[in-house]
Amino acid sequence: MTGFLVKHFIKDKSNRTAYGVLAGIVGIFCNVLLFAGKLTIGLIINSSAVMTDSFNNLSDAASSVISLVGAKLAAKPADKEHPFGHGRYEYIVALIVSFLILEVGFSCFKTSIEKIFHPEELNISTIAIVILVVSVLVKIWLSLFNRKLGKKIDSKVLLATAKDAMGDVFVTSATIVSLLIYRFLGWNVDGYVGCIVALLVFWAGISVAKDTIEPLLGEAVPEELYKEICEKVSSYEGIEGTHDLIVHSYGPARRMASVHAEIKNTLSMEAAHEIVDKIEQDILKEMNIFLVIHMDPIDTDNETVNRCRALVAQKVREKDMTATIHDFRMVSGQDQINLIFDLVLPYSYKKEGIRNFTDDLESELKKEDHRYNCVITVEHSFVN
Repeated sequence: MTGFLVKHFIKDKSNRTAYGVLAGIVGIFCNVLLFAGKLTIGLIINSSAVMTDSFNNLSDAASSVISLVGAKLAAKPADKEHPFGHGRYEYIVALIVSFLILEVGFSCFKTSIEKIFHPEELNISTIAIVILVVSVLVKIWLSLFNRKLGKKIDSKVLLATAKDAMGDVFVTSATIVSLLIYRFLGWNVDGYVGCIVALLVFWAGISVAKDTIEPLLGEAVPEELYKEICEKVSSYEGIEGTHDLIVHSYGPARRMASVHAEIKNTLSMEAAHEIVDKIEQDILKEMNIFLVIHMDPIDTDNETVNRCRALVAQKVREKDMTATIHDFRMVSGQDQINLIFDLVLPYSYKKEGIRNFTDDLESELKKEDHRYNCVITVEHSFVN
């Protein structure tokens, strides 16, 4: 079905907006039908859990409307006020959707608590069970549909919607269980199941909010993307290594990045610039990432520097296997040899831990040569 809808309703397969609009329209249609069916059945059998579940579908339909509008807004081109485009509208829309989910969860919880203290008789019918089972099947398909499109266009909104739909599958399944328990055992657990349903809805809202707040605050670079960019940059002749990769997202379709590339200091400025310029152009063309490269000249032909660099790296690894060094330079004098480098430590190191690490490292290096004086810049990795 997903392939059929994409084939017949999306002409330009590279158009992200078209996928977002399709997902929004399908979501509105399916959720409105589910809301109407469940609300009708809930009123007939006087079930809080079923009515709670129906309003959750209504909120999903409202979420689809907002997602549809968000897809249109995010597609607006860059302008003078927003030179990086409007892609972050997707994150803002997803955050709004999460608040709608939370509001429904709170309202449903309140209603279910009242049902616990003032239980009412349920009128069970076979058609009610059938409609709820159909609802579960529809929600499973919606979850898979949104997840497939979300992965295809890297959309947090669609992936969040897929997660919410799968949560609805468990919610509705719990509702079915409560009705069957009442029908065959005579136990009215409607209010209790309604509370569980509400908590699951509430949790889905928190999960969506968390997933959308993170890119707005600024996420660490995903490890896969970090490796892909660094390996790509390092594959060019003349590049000895990379570090300090930072990626800024202005929406899934627009990313900017900066990285430090280590280049042999024997290369001329013109030759180094030519290499860097080509890498930046290739990354933009192949990965759609606007990359800025900072050049770090390093001495790779000096055996003394290479030996000392390896020594420092070894001492650092002995203290912490996750720690690394880069930008190593060596300035030799008659009575003092400055070892200048950047030290990358995990975020678990606080001020005292950093001070102890660097002091111990310098003490161990002085045992190798009392003239060694460490000039260390401590930083943290940007990779997740």
